[in-house]
Amino acid sequence: MMQPRDSFIAALEKAPPAGRVPHFELVFFLTMEAFGKVHPLHRDYRQWDQMSASEKSLQRADMADIYVRTAERFEHSAIFVHPNPRSPEEAMRLVDAVLDRSEGRYFLMMHGDATFAIPDGDSMVDFSVRMIEEPGSLKAEAAALVDDALARAEVLSRHGGIDGFALCSDYCFNVGPFLSPAQFGEFVTPCLKRLIAGYREMGFYTIKHTDGNIMPIIDQLVEAAPDALHSLDPQGGVDIAEVKRRYGSEICLAGNVSCGALDTGTDEEVIRSARHALASGMPAGGYIFSSSNCIYTGMRLARYELMLDVWRKEGNYTS
Repeated sequence: MMQPRDSFIAALEKAPPAGRVPHFELVFFLTMEAFGKVHPLHRDYRQWDQMSASEKSLQRADMADIYVRTAERFEHSAIFVHPNPRSPEEAMRLVDAVLDRSEGRYFLMMHGDATFAIPDGDSMVDFSVRMIEEPGSLKAEAAALVDDALARAEVLSRHGGIDGFALCSDYCFNVGPFLSPAQFGEFVTPCLKRLIAGYREMGFYTIKHTDGNIMPIIDQLVEAAPDALHSLDPQGGVDIAEVKRRYGSEICLAGNVSCGALDTGTDEEVIRSARHALASGMPAGGYIFSSSNCIYTGMRLARYELMLDVWRKEGNYTS
């Protein structure tokens, strides 16, 4: 029987589909409701350095248990490991703890983007000015970020355990990308291509995530050749059927179940969104079922379980 990790990789490689469509979420934050446990990213580890070795080991084991219990209960094929604290050493120790707990059943990924995202409000004007007045300096900064990310990945490659990276720099608002397509092609695409190519050379898979309306830059995202594109945001007007028609033979697609429907819509809207994502993404394989962002704090667990009910009934390939 195919393990969850195998089905996830098969989708990434656009292999002939079989069984149930793989499923994952970038983050499942409802661990308190599901398990009575605070999510690892919500824990305050400012006193980490004061803990004894045994306390740290117990914390890692508890975090690993949450990740694996989430995957088991909700039938995820992949686990996005979020180290907390975020040092490289702790990242590798947490990966080891997840592997020990899961016995290698799941595809493991970590955050690995190094490209410019939408700047925050404090730096947006400065970034925009630098594109005009200091383009060379900005490009050098972008290149250095990629160099640093690839150096960290090389360390992880030697350590083992990680299958790939989720590239989570957001580029777009619901109305369109922050940068024009020409600016994106100048300041982001070359770095994204080099980052993905470097990861691939080390044997890692990549899943490029960005919310919002990606359609003005989607050609450049596909050209960068990640293994999968996530989240195909319907709130940004992204039609998964159209993306599948145009790019389904080139790239695995992931996502598209509306977080807006999951959060504030009706049950009927959740069901309709889940069905549309499955019907549009499944043909010929190369599809991973997920929400259009993540299962975030404040979302009702029952809504996520409703989405999964549709997937279990309708997300199965016939032999």
